[in-house]
Amino acid sequence: MTTAEKSPIDKSDDHPILLFDGVCNLCNGAIQFIIPRDPEGTIRFAPLQSDLGERVQESAGLSTDDLETVVLVDDGMAYTKSDAAIRVGEHLGGVYRLLSLGRLLPRGLRDRIYDFVAENRYDWFGKKDQCMIPDDDVSDRFVE
Repeated sequence: MTTAEKSPIDKSDDHPILLFDGVCNLCNGAIQFIIPRDPEGTIRFAPLQSDLGERVQESAGLSTDDLETVVLVDDGMAYTKSDAAIRVGEHLGGVYRLLSLGRLLPRGLRDRIYDFVAENRYDWFGKKDQCMIPDDDVSDRFVE
């Protein structure tokens, strides 16, 4: 299975869950960007390195050693790479729904761009020694 394909995942939550590289500064910045733009708290978060992250990756047929993609679990499906980013934009609504225009590009092209950024993210943005610890005011949006 390619990482752009969808895979059935058992629904464990009524909210979409975005799995991200918990030590990546770019990924953490993206989470900090999403949180205030999702005031209803629709999207929940978990590091790919967490037990939940590993279980979801295994259920979706993704390698738990490969942290080169975000995974959005939504309505029992796992979306990766550019599909995950587009889906997050749709959940945020407003101007962010324009990300869905990305579907006009072939998935292979979108994912090559995604892969280029993912492969260079540590060099460009750095990384932390450990996964981020959420502030108390948003800790309920992080699932274990």
